Amino acid sequence: MLKGISPLFSPELLAILYRMGHGDEIVLADAHFPGHSVHPLVIRADGLPIDDLLGAILPLFALDSYVPDPVVMMAPMAHDTADPAVAASYQTLLDDHSPGTPPIHFIERFAFYERAKTAFAVVMTGDTRKYANIILKKGVTPVSEIVY
Repeated sequence: MLKGISPLFSPELLAILYRMGHGDEIVLADAHFPGHSVHPLVIRADGLPIDDLLGAILPLFALDSYVPDPVVMMAPMAHDTADPAVAASYQTLLDDHSPGTPPIHFIERFAFYERAKTAFAVVMTGDTRKYANIILKKGVTPVSEIVY
């Protein structure tokens, strides 16, 4: 255990977040996501809901302020619906930890899979809510927030 670091982080996930650079993306995937099919680097976070993991990541993770959509979710298929509470919960966490971040952008399911293929890593969670997948694009950590 480390002081000031959420116990939800595995050592592997913490190392991945630390190794990511500006513009790299990480996928927080629900339990239904084909993570191992779309990406060679999959971190397991079984049993964790994405909300909890997102809430642990955002205090440590600067979002990219140089792109219009640093946070992306999978849009539901035309014949399907998503629970609006999922995106609302994520948006609340973004507003709390990264004020000024543009609203969550939604992209088509297969476009989301293609984007996930180029991510730095995929984190497979235990979240069973449909369309709970989210991609975060890392930004530059402001010097004022670096603790020595």
